[in-house]
Amino acid sequence: MSEPYQNSCHQAGDSYPPGYQTDGPPQDEDAASDATEGRDEEDQMYEGEYQGIPHPDEVKAAQRAARAKTAAAAGARSELEELSEQYEDIMEDCGHGRFQWTLFMVLGLALMGDGVECFVVAFVLPSAEKDLCLSHAQKGTLGLVVFLSMMAGAFLWGGLADKAGRRRCLTAALAVNCVFAFLSSFAQGYGFFLFFRLLSGIGIGGSVPIVYSYFSEFLQMDKRGEHLSWLCMFWMVGGIYASLTAWAIIPRSGWGFSMGTELHFHSWRVFVLVAALPAITSLVGLTFMPESPRFLLENAKHDEAWMILKQVHDTNWRAKGQPEKVFTVTHIKAPKTAEDEFIEIQAATGTRVQRWAVRWLALCRLVLRNVASLLSAEFRLATLFMAIVWFCMAFSYYGLSVWFPDMIKHLQRQEYQAKVKLFHGEQVHHFTFNFSLENQIHREGQFVHDKFINIELKSVTFEDSLFEDCHFENIRSADTLFRNCTIRSSVFYNTDLRQERFVGCRMENSSLERGRRGCQLEALEQSDVLIYLVSFLGSLAVLPGNIISALFMEKVGRVKIIGGSMLASAGCCFLLFLSFSQAAIIALQCLFCGVSVAAWNGIEVVTVELYPTSKRATAFGVLNALCKLAAVLGSAIFAGFVGVTTVVPILLSFAALVCGGLVALRLPDTREKILL
Repeated sequence: MSEPYQNSCHQAGDSYPPGYQTDGPPQDEDAASDATEGRDEEDQMYEGEYQGIPHPDEVKAAQRAARAKTAAAAGARSELEELSEQYEDIMEDCGHGRFQWTLFMVLGLALMGDGVECFVVAFVLPSAEKDLCLSHAQKGTLGLVVFLSMMAGAFLWGGLADKAGRRRCLTAALAVNCVFAFLSSFAQGYGFFLFFRLLSGIGIGGSVPIVYSYFSEFLQMDKRGEHLSWLCMFWMVGGIYASLTAWAIIPRSGWGFSMGTELHFHSWRVFVLVAALPAITSLVGLTFMPESPRFLLENAKHDEAWMILKQVHDTNWRAKGQPEKVFTVTHIKAPKTAEDEFIEIQAATGTRVQRWAVRWLALCRLVLRNVASLLSAEFRLATLFMAIVWFCMAFSYYGLSVWFPDMIKHLQRQEYQAKVKLFHGEQVHHFTFNFSLENQIHREGQFVHDKFINIELKSVTFEDSLFEDCHFENIRSADTLFRNCTIRSSVFYNTDLRQERFVGCRMENSSLERGRRGCQLEALEQSDVLIYLVSFLGSLAVLPGNIISALFMEKVGRVKIIGGSMLASAGCCFLLFLSFSQAAIIALQCLFCGVSVAAWNGIEVVTVELYPTSKRATAFGVLNALCKLAAVLGSAIFAGFVGVTTVVPILLSFAALVCGGLVALRLPDTREKILL
């Protein structure tokens, strides 16, 4: 046990915080509580003694003695190192129990909200594009904006959390997400929907860096890797939740309603609201959670930190049936920083507006200074290695996450087109088409005095055909084209056949009257449900890998898990050369997701442990922002090769994973490192 901690446990009369002395008075032999009356500690036998199993208190004392011996051998220590060792001893005394599990659920829901956000736009696009009349460019922009906004949110909230507080920033970030997610569900136009999803993404983007930093500061060293890995599971749960709710809600039009011709609240909008429920629940739960005491101590708020640590201690030991255990810590070393003094001095002058402006300006400077410090000599190498690992993992993971469903759609489209029906030289006179046409090609046909009424045209092409005195009314279409046709004395009334659908056609005394309002049909509506299924199976496949990595995180070590998982994922990439069917692609996606999740868990644990408290959330935010940038690049590059070649995506994924895995093996082992 370190000397400062020993002094703090026994000098109750000298340094006890004012007003707290009655909470932990010195106890003599006659002052035992009713809960311990009648017990003779010397007569009590530890149940593992006969098996030669050391008592947990003995193990704890041995660990503290080893740390003290190591510290003594290292010579003079900084205030930060002394605080870190004392804080670790305090967390060991507080134990792991009800408080941590409650916080685990609250923060897990926030992480679940981030996982849901990654799927929301992909799930609503097939329905929203019909409701909002989105072009391919607009759909691409919407998907891009989500990741870019989450990237900005990770950088912004991560930096602020190190200066303004974990709980405060996480609460603000979730509130921003919830408000604008709610507004986006009511947006009737593309512009407003894009704007609200942008702000919603900025909010939820801050959850990942803050959640891991926040939770790690309530964990003792030997619990940290395992329980941070269990926390990672909520991201997978978010994917499952999003898939199931989208599957249950979006295809069912009965979930929505319309008011007049302007306000439409279709089922996909209901899904957007339901998708925000995890973040809303977490936001409510955070109102009952305290700030991180480690952050408070770092910012010289000793009394607040002491009260929170006492709350953690008492909550855990009461839940374990030992309310007689007293929180014996009386004083915790809390160094005061020059940055705090700067804010206090400046904030004491001028008007309220001036004080607000000065405080925020000083806060922004401190955040930027903190970001720049990640490239200082002390952290430069660690930051570089972590940036490479984060980027390589995200590039391949998110790139393949887009490539898998797009390849399935491509195979579906090929299968669909292989079944096309060809009609050549047909002559149809005085006929009324009152049934839909689908996946057909009509060449050199003649349609005279025909009517096309109240039907749908899906993937229909008319080539070198003649239409004379024909009437088209109430037509909805998808991938329908008139190429090099002659159209005489014909009328197109209330149809969605725009001018661009007539390529090289000669129009003689014909007209397009009163174009149909609304959007065109989607060619392959059955692929919408497949999106939910593929995402659900991919998220579910993560479960075994998540459990295994959590159980072995402390035994095997973070570095070996990251490197081994990334290299194993690289090996999975070569199996993609065998993906010639939809079933094979789905199976390989599940295998890849199940193997790669261990790397994600290790990366997030190491990121937390490599950096000190004053830089932890900032570093996590910067690296998570880099992760989102890699996701954007990977998604864009991989999507461009769908239907062209499978070689390039597979080789890019393999190269990125091998590079990241080899670099990960050079990272320091943080398994037995005390959080600074």
